[in-house]
Amino acid sequence: MRAFLTAAAGFPTILFTSALAVVVVFWLLAALGAADHHGFHGHRSVEAWGMGGVPVTVAFSLLTAIAWFVSLSATVLLVPRAPDGLARAAVRAAVLAGAVVAAWWTTRLLVRPLRHLFPDTPGPSRQDFVGLVCTVRTGRVDGGFGQAEVRAADGSSAVVQVRQTGEDALTSGSTALLYAYDDVGEFFWVAPYDSALDPRPDSG
Repeated sequence: MRAFLTAAAGFPTILFTSALAVVVVFWLLAALGAADHHGFHGHRSVEAWGMGGVPVTVAFSLLTAIAWFVSLSATVLLVPRAPDGLARAAVRAAVLAGAVVAAWWTTRLLVRPLRHLFPDTPGPSRQDFVGLVCTVRTGRVDGGFGQAEVRAADGSSAVVQVRQTGEDALTSGSTALLYAYDDVGEFFWVAPYDSALDPRPDSG
C-alpha cells in the first residue's frame, strides 16, 4: 500500500492524480445537481481524437481514470527496478507517455458502445409544448390549480399542470392554448382557445 501511495504522489502519476481529483469532485457535483455532465465545450476536439459521440466530460473522465491507473501500475512495477539517475528519469518519462497513449487508445474503444446512450438529438423538453392546444381535465383552472392533456407532435400525450389569469372560465373539456411555461412553478400558462380556429386536426 505504501508503494502505491508513494507512486500516486510522485511523478508522473501525480499529474493524473490531480486530474482524477477534479473528475471525482465534478461527478459528485453532478450527482447533487450542481453541475451538468453534458457541459464543457470542445466536441470537435474530442471527435478529432477519435472519442466523439459522448459528452466531453465522459470522455475526459475515462481518459483520466485510465491514464492514472496505467501510470500508477507502471510506476510501481518499473521505476523501482530502474537504476537511479537518468535511467530512472527516462523510465518515468516513458511511463508518462505510455499512460497517455494507453488511455487514449482504451478510451476510444470504450466510447464506441457508449455512443448510443448519448444521441445527438436533444431529448423532449417541456418548452416543446408551448404553442400547442390542450384539453382541460380538471373541473376548473385558475391561478393556483389546473391540469390539462396535451398531444405532442409525435402523437404522444401528457398531462401537464396549467394555470390561467383573467375571468374566462376554463372547465373540464375546454380547449386552451399553452402560451408560456413557468420554470419555477413548473406549469404552463393557458388561455381559452377556439378549436375551430386551429388548422391541425386532432390537436386537442
